[in-house]
Amino acid sequence: MSPIETINHFYQSIIEKRVEDICLSYVPSEDTYVILEGPRYTTLGFEKIAKGWGDFCNSPLTLNKIEWVEGPFEETSTDMAWVGGMIVLTVEVKDKEFAVQFRSTFVLRKNEENDWQIKHEHVSAPLKDPYGIGDWLKPFSS
Repeated sequence: MSPIETINHFYQSIIEKRVEDICLSYVPSEDTYVILEGPRYTTLGFEKIAKGWGDFCNSPLTLNKIEWVEGPFEETSTDMAWVGGMIVLTVEVKDKEFAVQFRSTFVLRKNEENDWQIKHEHVSAPLKDPYGIGDWLKPFSS
């Protein structure tokens, strides 16, 4: 599978709550690093990442859809690749469905079987006005 196909397979495993397949998507190393969108900032180490996914799969939270709305973009070298873009998660909690948009970036490494695995994952959403000045990006002038 290509890096993008690997991440799409990972996303489908999350939707189906297949915890073993989710965990097999990660490099089994104690320096694999995840920056997540939830109430925690980060998770460091495969064992903790795997426990988090097990807890997620046993929680009342369900991801009904994960859709790329920008990208996915990819760049690949011999044994490392990145995949990134914006996603919309369609989430269901307590019979209430809603959508949330995030930035999503993955760094992948090839394993001994020549398959891609996640070494680093970053999912986040921008803050509305973190500095109190609005968006500093000005329109292009002609």
